[in-house]
Amino acid sequence: MDTALQPFEQRTIEAAIDFASSVIAPNAAVWEQQRCLPPERIGPAANAGLTGLLLAEAQGGRGLSKTAMARVMEELSKADMAYAFVLVVHNNFMNAIAQAGSPAQRERYLPGMLSGKYLGAFLLTEPQSGSDAANVTTTARRRDGGWILNGAKAWITSAASADLLSVYAQTDASQGWRGIAAFIVEADHPGVFREAPYSTMGAHVMGAGGFRFEDCRLSDDAMLFPPGEGFKGAMAGIDLARANVAAMCCGMMANSLDVTLVHAGDRRAFGQRVLDFQGLQWQLADVATDLHAARLMAYAATRAIDAGQRAAIAAAHAKKFATRAALKGIADCMQVMGADGYKHDFPLARHLACAKMAHYIDGTTEIQNVVISRDLLRPAT
Repeated sequence: MDTALQPFEQRTIEAAIDFASSVIAPNAAVWEQQRCLPPERIGPAANAGLTGLLLAEAQGGRGLSKTAMARVMEELSKADMAYAFVLVVHNNFMNAIAQAGSPAQRERYLPGMLSGKYLGAFLLTEPQSGSDAANVTTTARRRDGGWILNGAKAWITSAASADLLSVYAQTDASQGWRGIAAFIVEADHPGVFREAPYSTMGAHVMGAGGFRFEDCRLSDDAMLFPPGEGFKGAMAGIDLARANVAAMCCGMMANSLDVTLVHAGDRRAFGQRVLDFQGLQWQLADVATDLHAARLMAYAATRAIDAGQRAAIAAAHAKKFATRAALKGIADCMQVMGADGYKHDFPLARHLACAKMAHYIDGTTEIQNVVISRDLLRPAT
């Protein structure tokens, strides 16, 4: 697959492989125990060229295709999907500013985001809405030539340490999704309140949490997407996001399989290597088959996106299948490793928590079924 990519894209993937093995893998368990990003946050990733992946070279970015970006995220997720997902959100926010932002916004924010000085977060989900993404009750009201934000956001990646927020707010509830606008808000702006991070099953490096906005006054130049374009802007990258989640699940499955093969090859029981038991061989063979299928689905979706084709169904299939396959496959690998698989000495427990988390982000498994079933039923309506 990588041979179909441009040489500069292959070099970025190689940089991601090196960064995952030299920086993320040796530290991921400690970061998870500390329940936060490291003090330098994504600065080292920026130094490795892993920010601005989708930005044009003229804007200081890498100019990768969507397929190449997904490959980068797959490699990073072999070490830690939570860290990789922080970079996905950051890169997508940068791309939104590059595509839809004003010249002043691009000049003010992109250099700092490229260098890792500023960490970006995407604020759409709300406490009452969950998967109902259009049910935005955070309000943006016109006042004195600007806007006043009030409301709350939940389940925000990088909420614990983000500097820049893309905030989606309703300007006119009578217009439904057409009333939603988006604003770039600095996290230390008056009227912005950061909630405590959530205590979750795992993936604490993501720093998931919430924000409150209480009479947060913004000028017109804070607007990223105007009413009528906000929700479309939020949904524009959803197919890519789902394909990236599928690719990241592939990374975790691949790493779990590699670790298990080494462990089962070294460990002996009943006079032979654990790996020599046919039942366990077949169990791992099923994981390998699901990994192969998940990869085919993930990159079929990214290639469709790169080609400008309709990719909603392909991305939904990919995310649905890969998240299910990862949760089962990683658990099966842990079982082959015996009780050792349950220990934090190995990455599988961390992967398992992230695989479960993957069932919720960028549309739950049930939402993928909604997308797929609507397409199935269309000829019958």
